Amino acid sequence: MLRKLIIAGLAGASMLAASQAFAQERGGVVNVATIGELTTLDPMTATGDLLGMVTQHFFETLYTFDKNWGVTPLLAEGLPEVSADGKVHTIKLRQGITFHDGSAMTSEDVVASLKRWLEVASRGKLVAANLDKLEAVDDYTVRITLKQPFAPLTALLAFNNSAAVVLPSEKIAETLSEYVGTGPYMIKERKPDQYLQLVRFDGYKSREGEPDGFGGARKQYLDEIRFVPVPDANTRVEGAIAGQYDYADLLPVEAFDRLNGQAKTEPLVLKSFGWPMFIMNNKEGMMTKPGLRKAVQAALNSEDMLAAAFGKPDFFAVDGALYPEGYQWRSDAGVEGYNQGNPDKAKELATEAGYDGKPIRILTSRQYEFHYKMAQVAAEYLKAAGLAVQLDVVDWATLVQRRAEPALWDIFITHSPFLPDPALIAPLPASYPGWWASEAKDKLVVELNTEMDPEKRVAIWSDIQKLIYDEAPFYKVGDFNALSAKSPKLGGFTASAWPYFWNAHLTK
Repeated sequence: MLRKLIIAGLAGASMLAASQAFAQERGGVVNVATIGELTTLDPMTATGDLLGMVTQHFFETLYTFDKNWGVTPLLAEGLPEVSADGKVHTIKLRQGITFHDGSAMTSEDVVASLKRWLEVASRGKLVAANLDKLEAVDDYTVRITLKQPFAPLTALLAFNNSAAVVLPSEKIAETLSEYVGTGPYMIKERKPDQYLQLVRFDGYKSREGEPDGFGGARKQYLDEIRFVPVPDANTRVEGAIAGQYDYADLLPVEAFDRLNGQAKTEPLVLKSFGWPMFIMNNKEGMMTKPGLRKAVQAALNSEDMLAAAFGKPDFFAVDGALYPEGYQWRSDAGVEGYNQGNPDKAKELATEAGYDGKPIRILTSRQYEFHYKMAQVAAEYLKAAGLAVQLDVVDWATLVQRRAEPALWDIFITHSPFLPDPALIAPLPASYPGWWASEAKDKLVVELNTEMDPEKRVAIWSDIQKLIYDEAPFYKVGDFNALSAKSPKLGGFTASAWPYFWNAHLTK
């Protein structure tokens, strides 16, 4: 520990000089209205866009994503050196990185953090099954040796939820009691259901160069960032209009016209934001029957659900492919199972599956208003197919807790951005709520992950997409654009699926 503190002290003087270079541009507090309260601040143990959005400001990973969704180094010095057989990944660490507690980051911390990630994170467990050895070569070099090649390793190390964040080895515990990272901001105070207050970490060492998506330079212009949970979407809209919030996340699309032309806020449309999905409970209850999952798939009408959720056609696309046009992963395999809206076929499939008339429990939240509206439309289509429905509407934090309990639900609604590698898609691992266990899926996922040829990986992904429609573990509703609002005074801000506020500044 003493050695780490000495290293940190040597880095401090250069950090002070760097911070003074842009001292004139510093200052201000940004208030960010989020869709609700977080159930945890530990991004290893849970998934979710809100969790990743908030914690990325104070926790960092070895890698992150640039503006083109390529993997780029963050705490690592560069991309891994990979052996010819694809099994050994040697990672050089940046030197002079300081944790919020004043200690210096070394390979000891990285190895201890990765060991915890492999044990507790759903995405870490994808790597754990293939791990041969994890070791510190020296103070600033880590080596990961795999049993077989694993193409998505660096993408998994870069992802910001179920995240491989680096913690001080002394702070690591099964349940974290201190949230100490290396990020540009650190926690000062948390008042549940009121705010999470982050302040600038003056010991932060940014990468050099220019900002590049989540990568590149992370400049600390703001004094403070406050994440304020505002569960009611209309309250977020009105707060933005009043100037109460400098940024308001994920607003109802019908608020676009109201936000447009306002003095204290402006609408911000995030193109090709992501895709909503209905996750079936493959572990317990009625949806463990493949025929009943197929009945739900046959009943649903995506066009009507998307129209109800997003209104204007400019905000959605009826598309069953799991990646939109422009992505290398784009495939039409299996999409004949999409957007059927066929109650007669659904009723027949449900009868064949032995449906007993019990209500299908759909777990959703109004904090994502579009989830709730899709649930309402889905309920009507399921009823038309002779299926009883029970809508369980809860706040998002409660939904995240309940979805971990398979006895409490049959379907829950969530959404995801379009991710740079399909291995990152949340419901693919059997450990994710929904618990899709399938020998055919496991075989294909292993092929996807061990194949290093990009073209062959695209073909394997096409087979996985077809299997998703064949087994119906979840249902993609479509593509959507998202609406947020930001203050005209908030400069240097780049729209993102996971909004970040380093590099942002307030103008007078």
